[in-house]
Amino acid sequence: MPRATGRIDRISWVPRGLCREEAAYYIGVGTTKFDELVADRRMPRGKAIDGRVVWDRVALDMAFSDLDEAGSENAIDAALRKAS
Repeated sequence: MPRATGRIDRISWVPRGLCREEAAYYIGVGTTKFDELVADRRMPRGKAIDGRVVWDRVALDMAFSDLDEAGSENAIDAALRKAS
């Protein structure tokens, strides 16, 4: 195990818990879009840690994997197409 030097090397590891801005950046969107994704449950809600809200990087990865691929038809358009 490496000896702690008091210096944080941000290149060698990514924290598990991310603040809202970091979580939005991590999935590649702005904070407004991230808030929309959380509100419509395409992204997970954050976890409360005392007075902070922190997003689990692993949960973000799983939710991101569940998003539709670019160019694929969404469920509403598919249902309307089938109904016509």
